[in-house]
Amino acid sequence: MRALVQRVARASVRLPDGEIRRTGRGLLIYLGVGPQDGTAEAEKLAEKIMGLRIFPDSEGRFDLSVADVKAEILLISQFTLYADCRKGRRPDFSQAAPPQAAKPLYELFRRVLEGKGFALKTGEFGAHMDVEAETDGPVNLWLDTAGW
Repeated sequence: MRALVQRVARASVRLPDGEIRRTGRGLLIYLGVGPQDGTAEAEKLAEKIMGLRIFPDSEGRFDLSVADVKAEILLISQFTLYADCRKGRRPDFSQAAPPQAAKPLYELFRRVLEGKGFALKTGEFGAHMDVEAETDGPVNLWLDTAGW
């Protein structure tokens, strides 16, 4: 399972039906699922992200977590995190899990975050969406459960 985590001042997603979901200060998480992933990876990655100390304290050091600052979260499914661009010019997405396997793990990841009491908004799994974010820092972290 892979996640691109961005610390944001605000973020939003426009769904195919035109609905817009917005968050304030917090995290924008792009989440990709690989064919080898299971519930253990989803739970462990969610816990890892919630514990990351990536918000500044009063001295500007990365010392506070999402819970410490009561941050909001926007979660977006993102199979393109598994793109292989080593050959040719068209990305190969064959390393991403098929939707019927990825969606339940995406939903489990979402439920773990919601279970921690975070203000969480989501995109629409598998849909084309317009995402906007004002990154804070910028802080962008790449997490991959392979080898954990």
